Amino acid sequence: MDLYGYFRSSASYRVRIGLNLKQLEYNYHPVNLSKGEQLDDNYLALNPQGLVPTLNEGDLSLTQSIAILEWLEEAYPQPPLLPEGRENRAHIRALAHIISSDIQPLQNLRTFKYLQAEYKISDEQKIQWIQHWVDLGFSALEQELEPAPFAAGDKPGLFECCLLPQIYNAERFGMDIGSYPKIQKIAQACNELPAFINARPENQTDSTL
Repeated sequence: MDLYGYFRSSASYRVRIGLNLKQLEYNYHPVNLSKGEQLDDNYLALNPQGLVPTLNEGDLSLTQSIAILEWLEEAYPQPPLLPEGRENRAHIRALAHIISSDIQPLQNLRTFKYLQAEYKISDEQKIQWIQHWVDLGFSALEQELEPAPFAAGDKPGLFECCLLPQIYNAERFGMDIGSYPKIQKIAQACNELPAFINARPENQTDSTL
């Protein structure tokens, strides 16, 4: 199994956590977004969007982090990323999509490049933009979550795969996660587990490149 990603990419980070929770071994191939390697012809042949991550297994090539995590859940069902019960699984998917669909796309690299090129936003405005959308999503999550200690009970899964990378980004841009006590409680529980520790951006081979 091969994972193409970037150490600070939220989407790549999600998949690293999922692979670790599933206890799956994989080869990591860095794609340096800051140098534009995602737009190289060789990479575009793998992922025509020029985004990360891409996961390959044999002849299978998958893109989009949530789709990859859902595929991992079907291909390698144990240990599970989703709880038992259709309603419970739908709830966790909804929480995950608050992050993956509503928060993260508004604060990724290509969004900022467009805003800076077309609208000449300043670095201060960029930070205000990020903090606004993260706060909007995290405030909603605070109303939905009942940590026990994780979103679905006593084991982390799909939601936590999305949450920890988003917390990393929020803190990079000066946000205090203590303002969201339920989110902070889940994060503290995750940060004690090797699957999350090993997936951290600073623990990736390309973090020093």
